[in-house]
Amino acid sequence: MAILTLSSLLLLIGLSNASSSDKRGLVFTPNTDTPQDNQIWVQSGSDLTWYYNYQSQPSPAYTSLSQDQFEFVPMMWGVTDNLNDTTFLDQVNALIKQGTNITHVLGFNEPDGSASTGGSAIEPRDAAQAWVANFEPLGKQGVKLGLPATTGGPGGLPWLKQFLANCSDIVSEGSKTKTNCTWDFLPVHWYDNFAGLASLIGERRATWPNASIWVTEYAFANQDLQTTQEFFNQTLDYFDKLDYIGRYTYFGAFRSKTSNVGPNASFLNNAGKLTDIGSWYLGFGATNVKPTSAASREFMSGWIVGGVILIVACMNGLL
Repeated sequence: MAILTLSSLLLLIGLSNASSSDKRGLVFTPNTDTPQDNQIWVQSGSDLTWYYNYQSQPSPAYTSLSQDQFEFVPMMWGVTDNLNDTTFLDQVNALIKQGTNITHVLGFNEPDGSASTGGSAIEPRDAAQAWVANFEPLGKQGVKLGLPATTGGPGGLPWLKQFLANCSDIVSEGSKTKTNCTWDFLPVHWYDNFAGLASLIGERRATWPNASIWVTEYAFANQDLQTTQEFFNQTLDYFDKLDYIGRYTYFGAFRSKTSNVGPNASFLNNAGKLTDIGSWYLGFGATNVKPTSAASREFMSGWIVGGVILIVACMNGLL
């Protein structure tokens, strides 16, 4: 084989198996130690169309982007001691008045979970009172409402049923007609195998047959790399084929050393380079970067250019 010049080392090898989907979004978890990572998710060609950050306000890293470029979906994470506090409603309305096209909002984060595991730990009746104060007015304005995202545990469905029953009771107080609270889609969270995820979604659909499902946190936590990648690819295919899966956000937008769901679930290795899963999720091809690796360059380095992978062979110390 002839020795190639640097300019001829670029070998076009065709399109990868990467998929694309307008359902795909970002659970944004900023790392103040490596703020440069924030721009990876919105690089040219990224397949991500929307994000949420567990807050009511857009993240500073993306305020320069329009809603058409990268849609922000506000969330009311939990409640205060004043269950009639309308801070969330007021802040979302302020965004709308400023010209931000807010089309969807998310309810409380894992209210059936404890604070020790990241849950907001809210009693169903308390959540219902805060919902009526903050979400019902937005729904009347045409904003689509996402129910609270419970955990994937056995207490999630009972919590939701009790929440909706309490919500209806609160709305009907002082009225002769009992009116159910309104909602438009149902977020779910899951951190175990694919069969369990499909079962959870099936359970929610059996309870609410016409529900649109958003999978707003998911991963197969603490697994080996092969199992993690197989789960990841199976879920993307599953979500993209089902019309009632409205949107989804994989929980992995961080470096492996900061991951609390196992290093192999992460989008970035320890040097901030896209892993296979991270690159696939953005709609690109495999990188062959191991999640636990610390090196910023591999013997074979891949770049995504114009929707194809260009492979540069590292020869004669040129890279």
